[in-house]
Amino acid sequence: MTDLSAEDAKLVTLARATRARAGAADGAAVRDADGRTYAAASVDLASLRLSAVAVCVGMAVSSGATGLEAAVVLTEADALAGADLEALRDLGGDDVLVHLGDPRGRVRASRTA
Repeated sequence: MTDLSAEDAKLVTLARATRARAGAADGAAVRDADGRTYAAASVDLASLRLSAVAVCVGMAVSSGATGLEAAVVLTEADALAGADLEALRDLGGDDVLVHLGDPRGRVRASRTA
C-alpha cells in the first residue's frame, strides 16, 4: 500500500468493509469538504446498475456536500471508469485525491481527478 494519511486509510477501511458486507464487486468511500465520509458498494440489480463511486457521490450531494477532498475505489479493474472520474470532478474539482486499490484494500495507484 502506498503511504496514506490516517484520513485516507480510514476511507480504505470503510470502502473495504462496505464492499464485503454487501458482497459487491466494488467498494468506494469519499470524504467531503467538511470531513464527512460516505461509503458505498456497487449496485447490480436487474433494473438498476450503479458504480460504488456514483452511489458515494450521490450520497454526498444529497447530504449537502459542496466539495470532496478524497476518494478511495476498491475494484479489480485496472483504472477508474470515465464516468466515475467525471462524477468526482463534478463535486470535488480537478484536485480531489483518488486512490485506486484492489478489493482487499491494497492501494496500487493515487492521483488527482
